[in-house]
Amino acid sequence: MIMRLQPVVLLVFFLSLAAPLRAQDWGQAAGSILAADSGEPVPGVSVLVYGTNFGTASQDNGTYTLRLPIGRYLLRFSAVGFVALTDSVLIRSRATTTLNVRLATATIELDEVTVEDEMAAQAGVYRIDPEAIRHIPMPIKDALRALKTMPGVVTNNELSNQYSVRGGGFNENLIFLNGFEIFLPFRPRNGEQEGLSLLNTELTERVTFYTAGFPARYGGKLSSAVDVEYRRPHRSGESFSGSAYASLLDMGFSAGSSALRGRLGWLFSARKARARRFFETQELKGNYQPDYTDLQGMIAYELASGHELELLGMYAEHEFRLDPSSRKTFFGTVSTNNNLAPSNLQSLWIQFDEDNEERAGYETIFGGLRLSNRLSPRLRIEHDVSLFQTREKERFELSGQAIIFLVDLASDNSGGGEGLFPVGSSRQEDFADNAVEVSMITGQGRLYVTGDRHAAEAGYSLRRLDFKDRLDEKSVIIGRSTTGEIVRIIGDSLRDTASFGAWQVAVYAQEAVDVLTDRPGKLLLTGGLRADYYSFTDEWTLSPRLTATYRKDDETTLFGSLGIYYQAPTYRELRGKPEVGETILGALNRDLRSQRSMQAVAGWEYFIEQRRFYLRGEFFYKRISNVITYDIDNVRVRYSGENDAKSNTYGFDLQLRGEFVPGLESWVNYSYLVANEEFKDDFLTVYNRGTVSRPTDQRHTVSLFIQDYIPDDPTWRLHLRTLFGSGLPYTPPVPGPQIGNLVTQAPGPRFSARYPRYFRFDIGATKEIAVTRPDSNHPISIELTAELLNLFDMTNTVAYTWIPNAAGIWTRIPTRLTPRTLNVRLRVGF
Repeated sequence: MIMRLQPVVLLVFFLSLAAPLRAQDWGQAAGSILAADSGEPVPGVSVLVYGTNFGTASQDNGTYTLRLPIGRYLLRFSAVGFVALTDSVLIRSRATTTLNVRLATATIELDEVTVEDEMAAQAGVYRIDPEAIRHIPMPIKDALRALKTMPGVVTNNELSNQYSVRGGGFNENLIFLNGFEIFLPFRPRNGEQEGLSLLNTELTERVTFYTAGFPARYGGKLSSAVDVEYRRPHRSGESFSGSAYASLLDMGFSAGSSALRGRLGWLFSARKARARRFFETQELKGNYQPDYTDLQGMIAYELASGHELELLGMYAEHEFRLDPSSRKTFFGTVSTNNNLAPSNLQSLWIQFDEDNEERAGYETIFGGLRLSNRLSPRLRIEHDVSLFQTREKERFELSGQAIIFLVDLASDNSGGGEGLFPVGSSRQEDFADNAVEVSMITGQGRLYVTGDRHAAEAGYSLRRLDFKDRLDEKSVIIGRSTTGEIVRIIGDSLRDTASFGAWQVAVYAQEAVDVLTDRPGKLLLTGGLRADYYSFTDEWTLSPRLTATYRKDDETTLFGSLGIYYQAPTYRELRGKPEVGETILGALNRDLRSQRSMQAVAGWEYFIEQRRFYLRGEFFYKRISNVITYDIDNVRVRYSGENDAKSNTYGFDLQLRGEFVPGLESWVNYSYLVANEEFKDDFLTVYNRGTVSRPTDQRHTVSLFIQDYIPDDPTWRLHLRTLFGSGLPYTPPVPGPQIGNLVTQAPGPRFSARYPRYFRFDIGATKEIAVTRPDSNHPISIELTAELLNLFDMTNTVAYTWIPNAAGIWTRIPTRLTPRTLNVRLRVGF
C-alpha cells in the first residue's frame, strides 16, 4: 500500500543507501594517445566508457586522465580521421592505471558522406532515452508525464499528463506514434479522469521532443510535437523478449520477437493502472475507484525485400469513479507576531450527501495500417490509413453542506473539530451528464529521396473529423444573505446536443541540404513549405519553415529556426462558451480563423570535453495573431470562441546534460518565460485592457533528473526528480450582481493574480538482480524499486473555489494536490 511516513525516517532510509557512495574512493586511468604511423600526439580524442557517454578527451599533447569508480571497464578511443580502438582497464582505489594507445589512420571517401536525419543538436529538438523514462520517479510511469522534466515545459499538476510548452496551451501539442497521430482526452475536468497516455514506454525505442522549429511534416498545432517510435523486432533480429512489472499503482506486461527469419516482427502489451491509494491521499476523502486498461499490438511483415506492411492497434478504457464523503482544508496565515500581523487560519469542512457519485472516463480505439516500399537505395514511399475513435463520458450528482471555520491556534486537535468557530456556510449542488464522441479517419502518404548531400521529403494528408456532443450540466450555490434569508444562485447551466463534421487536407515538402561540400556536416539547412485546408471555415494556410545547424568546431554547435505555424479551430475552439439559453450549434463560430504563430529560435550547444557534459541554451520568440483566448480550471480548458486577441511570448531555456557516472544520463534545466496577450478593441472590457498574462505564463521553471549508483555495488541505483514552477496566473473574482442581500461574484481583472509556486522533490532507489548471466541467450533480470514521492511534503495548489461566509463575502478555498507518499515497484525483464 501507499503510506505516509515521517520525514526523518525517510531521509535516514535513503541517505543510508547513499552512505557507501560517500565513503568509496575512485581511481583513475591515464595515458597518452599517439598516431600509429607518425608517433605524434593526437589531441581531442574521445575517451569513453564503452556503451555510455561518460568520459573525457585528450589534451593538446595527447594525454588524458579519466576518473572512474573502482572496477574493470572497456574504454573506447575515437577521433575523426582515425580508426576507433577499444581496450580494457582495471581501476583500483585511489590509484592511477596507465593505458597508452596508438590509433591507426582511417580513410574516408567523400561519396560516403550523406545528410544525416539525426543531428547532434537542432533548434528546439530533444531526445529522451526510454530507459531513463522508466527510472524517473513519478506516480505512474508515463512518457508524457516524463516530458515535465524537459526544458520549456510548464508544470503544476502531477495528477495530469497534460502539458504546456513555451507558453502554449494544452491543446497545442502534436503526438505521433510510429508516424500515426494520436490524441489525449478531449474534455477532462481534472487529472484523475485522464488515466495513462497511449504511449507505452516498455515498447518504445526512441522519443523525440520538438519544443519549437518542428519541420513541415508536422502540422496543425502551434507549440510542440512528440514523435515516439516503437521497436521493430524484425529489423534488429530481436529474439523473444519482454518485461512484466507491478507496483502499488499500476501493472503491465509486454513482449516482442522476430520470426520467419527476420521477415515478421511483433509486439504486444497490456497495462492496468489503479491509482486509488494515490488519489486517496488528497484532502477530498471518499471511495476512489479509478480503473485504466489498455491493450496494444503491432505486427510488421516484409512482403519482399524493401516492401513492408505494418499494422498498429490499440484499445484503451478508463473509468474513474468517486463516492465522496468529506473534505477538510486548512488555509490562511499563522503569524509569529500578532502585534505586527494577526493570524488568520481558517478551515473548510464539506460533508457530502449520501448516494453522491462521480463517474467519468473514456473508451478509445485506434488502428493504423501502413505500406512501405523502398524502390531503390535512395527512394522510398509509404502510404497509410488510420482510425481514431473515442467516447468520453462524465456523470456526477454532488451536493453537500460547506462550513467555514476560524481556527483557534491554541487548540491541540483542530483536525478533530476542537477550537473551530463557524463564520459561514453554504450548500452547493452540482449535476452533469455529458458525453462526447470523436471519430477521425486519416489517409496519408510520404515520399523520401536521399542523395550524397541532401535528403528530400514530400507528403499529403486527408482527414475526416466527426464530433457528437451532449451537454447537460448545472451548478447551484445556496447560501444566506447578511439578513439571514436563503439565496439560491444558479451558476453554469446548459442542456443541448450537437453534431459536427469537417475535412482537413494537407500537403508539404521539405529538403535538408549539407551546404559545404568541402566540409561535410559543417552546415545543414532544412527548408520546408506546408499547406493546410480546413473545410468548416473554408480556409487555406501556408507555413514556410527553415532550420539551420552550424558546427563551429568539435565543441560548439550553433542552430536556429524560423517559421510560421497555424492551428485550425476544431470543435472545442469553435464551440467556445455557450451562454445560458444558447444552443451548442448556435455557439459555433464559422467566421473563426486559424491561429497564426510566427516563431524564431536561436541557440547553441557547447560540449565540455573533459567532463563529457553538454551545455545548451535557446532563446525563442513567438508572435501569435488571431488568438482564441481561453481559461483553465484545473485541467479543463474553456475557449472564448472568438479571434479576440494577439499574443507575444518570449524567453530562454538552459540545459546541462551528461553522465555524472558511466551509463546513467542526467540533466538540469532552467527556463524563463513571458507569455502575454492583448485583446482587440471589439472585445475590450474594464478587466482585460492593456497587456495581460496568458494562463500558462510561468515565469521561472526548474526541472532536473539525476541518476547515480553506489560504486562498490553498482546494482544499486538512485534516481532524483525535482520540479519547480513559479505561480501560474488566475482570474480573481469581483462583486457581481446582487441577489437579495447577497452579492454574487463575477470574473475580475483577467489573470491578475497568481497561484503559489509549484514544487515537488521525488526520489527513488532501484536494486538490480541478474537472474542469469548478462551474456546468456535468454537473460533475465529483476528490478526492485522504492520511490518516495513529494519527499518534503510540499503543499501545491492547482485551483481555487469560492464560498460565501456569513457576511456575504466570498472566501477563497485552495484545491490542493497530493502529499508525501511511498510507492514500490517490481519489474522483471526477459
